[in-house]
Amino acid sequence: MGERDEPGTIGRRVQQLRVARGLTQKQLAEPVYTPAYISTLEAGRVRPSDEALRHLAERLGVEFDELATGRSARQVTEMRLRLTEAQRVLAVGEAESAVEQYTALLAEAEAQELPEEQAAALLGLGECALDIGELVDGRRYFEEAEERLADAPLPARVPALRGRAVAHYLAGELRYAVYLLESTIDELNRGGLHDPDALLLLYASVIGPYMDMGAHARAAQAAEFALALAPQSGDPALVARMHRSVARTLLAEGRLAEADASLAKAAELYRGLQLRTELANCHWMRGYVYAQNGELERAEAEMREALHMLSAARATLYSSQLTVELADVLHRRGRSEEAAELLRDVLGGLSPERGAVHAAAAHRLLGIIAEDARDTDRAEEHYVRALSLLERAGAAGDLADLCRLLGDLLRRTGRVEAALDAYRTGLGHRTAPGTTTLGPAPAQPPV
Repeated sequence: MGERDEPGTIGRRVQQLRVARGLTQKQLAEPVYTPAYISTLEAGRVRPSDEALRHLAERLGVEFDELATGRSARQVTEMRLRLTEAQRVLAVGEAESAVEQYTALLAEAEAQELPEEQAAALLGLGECALDIGELVDGRRYFEEAEERLADAPLPARVPALRGRAVAHYLAGELRYAVYLLESTIDELNRGGLHDPDALLLLYASVIGPYMDMGAHARAAQAAEFALALAPQSGDPALVARMHRSVARTLLAEGRLAEADASLAKAAELYRGLQLRTELANCHWMRGYVYAQNGELERAEAEMREALHMLSAARATLYSSQLTVELADVLHRRGRSEEAAELLRDVLGGLSPERGAVHAAAAHRLLGIIAEDARDTDRAEEHYVRALSLLERAGAAGDLADLCRLLGDLLRRTGRVEAALDAYRTGLGHRTAPGTTTLGPAPAQPPV
């Protein structure tokens, strides 16, 4: 998340958080440091080590990154969710709306000094500019994105390089566009950076300029390379774009049936990915954000829409995962019986080998519902099952939270020693940024 703040800034932040939590310097320091060290740190006269910051973050109940930089991992994750939403808006053809979203996101990313998110917003603005024909602006956005990623590996810079080449291509500067694409391909291959997605994007993009230059043999060769790379690509949207570009080559060669087949594959991928799973994931993530903000009615609506789309796409595992999150929203809305019914149904499709974390989440929520109904035996049974699944999966953040729930239950039922054991287990799996695995990250639309 970038370099940490200056010692004076960190010191003030530590002092503000300590005072807000009612802690003395001695309480914050123990058992590893001294009150004098905390006093020196708060005065900005010492640069704390990573180890010291982790100790302070744990005592203050914040994330390491938040203490070091003033930015929480949650803020960055939510920004990335909004970047994904802007990508969806652009993908369905609403470029002007996408421009507004990307512009706001760029301003936020610059204010928080997040170069990767700045680059993502600039790439989005570049693609919007290409869509509405503002080629000079588009090229400028892509160049700025490259600058933000100057220290990143070449594969990470490929989308920006490709965007700049396309801007030149659309402006009629065919030879320069080909030069940019070919030189990038050569650099990837010479450096041993055999990134299938990056190469596929480049080969698919160079077909158009080759065709317009009359270099049909080169276009055909690029198409063959792209087809060979397709099975290695982890991004179906890129494969769809490749099939569409390849169709141009086949059409020029009079191979109409093969061109039709390539276009059919592209259409199928776009329908199956972009118009179903991709859009469903966006609804899912919006629902997640609404739920985090307490807007439960909107969260339920978004999650039900996503579930309908995922079911239609037969994305059964994603559907099961989403159902667990929907059940949590229903429970929070006071519809616990409906939530429990959903959870019991979905557990049949989950297992330790397939969706263990979400199976554990289902048992956890069923345990909470049972506790609400004063059925402590059943609640304990669900918590223990969830604990077993999470230990096997190694989901440390979820384990810590579950141990707290189980420990509270055991303490309320008079089993203090067992409760202490549960709490100790949870302390061994303290939540750290990125350890909670509930909620898949969203799929990426085309850049």
